[in-house]
Amino acid sequence: MSSEKRQPAPIPVEERLFSLVLALLATENGLTKSEILSTVQGYRQRYATRGDNASLERQFERDKDDIRELGVPLETIDAPGDPGNNQTLRYRIPRAGYELPADIAFSPSETALLNLAAMAWREGSLSRESRRALLKLRSIGAETSDPLLGYAPRIRTRDAAFGPLNDALSKGVIVSFPYLKPGDPTARLRTVVPLALVQHQGRWHLKAIDQGVGEPRTFLLSRITGPVKLSRTASPSVPGDHAASALAELESIWQANVALIEVRPGTDASVRLVRRRGASLDDDGRVLLHFTDAALLADELAGFGPEVRVLGPERLVDAVIARLEAAVAAHRTDGHAASAASASTEVRP
Repeated sequence: MSSEKRQPAPIPVEERLFSLVLALLATENGLTKSEILSTVQGYRQRYATRGDNASLERQFERDKDDIRELGVPLETIDAPGDPGNNQTLRYRIPRAGYELPADIAFSPSETALLNLAAMAWREGSLSRESRRALLKLRSIGAETSDPLLGYAPRIRTRDAAFGPLNDALSKGVIVSFPYLKPGDPTARLRTVVPLALVQHQGRWHLKAIDQGVGEPRTFLLSRITGPVKLSRTASPSVPGDHAASALAELESIWQANVALIEVRPGTDASVRLVRRRGASLDDDGRVLLHFTDAALLADELAGFGPEVRVLGPERLVDAVIARLEAAVAAHRTDGHAASAASASTEVRP
């Protein structure tokens, strides 16, 4: 038998995030970073008790941003007598801010529909790994309250292209795929040298060298419109930390782009947008929102209809108007046209 240490199997990112939410919901007093990294499914497999956990800590920082992006109210608590120390800082998700308001109830038919939706999730209450993590949390003195969330997700949140691209990276081969760039009428075939798969703001991206231009490009996986084909041509060796550089580039774009939005108080848009990572309010109560991709943000903001009014930048205003006008055109033959037209005026300054 080989004496070489077997590497732990990779944990899917959605399972890791779900386990993190479970753990932070399960404690009243919060968990420190080291407690999270050493006990929670998806981190503990790579945690070194007396080793270097810098890359794992960076992963945790990105995961915090991702769950906040989903609207989860993640709180940080300073240790008494030691404010500002990241090592003693505790994290938790307050159950009151996570659960449905007490005045919301479901009818029998609505409950039946929710039960049908739950059938798309894994059987049982908590998976074996989640139970093991929960036992470890209790062993370090974390108080838990039952019931916890009752299902672990089976639905894959990754894009269809993720698996083949991940295989291509493992095999070190060149790939091709059809890619639809915003503004283009049709997808164009791209042949690339894959360098890294990264997740930023909840979306998967591929850092690669586009063979058509001979330069690095970052591709959004959700814009890959057809099958990813692996070639038999080996990828040339390209030194560097490509995942880190891709994330730094995406973060720089996110920091540089800021949308100015008016949001109606008390609406779904208000709850979701104001809690987003990096969101802030100006002196007039308008929301300043960082974004990476104007087309993706326009899709989302158009979905809120009259709950939001987009003030800038101009390219984002135009993109939202175009989507709302397309909705008007699509429903011009029925009674929805009037409401869609009313919504479209909300984006104009």
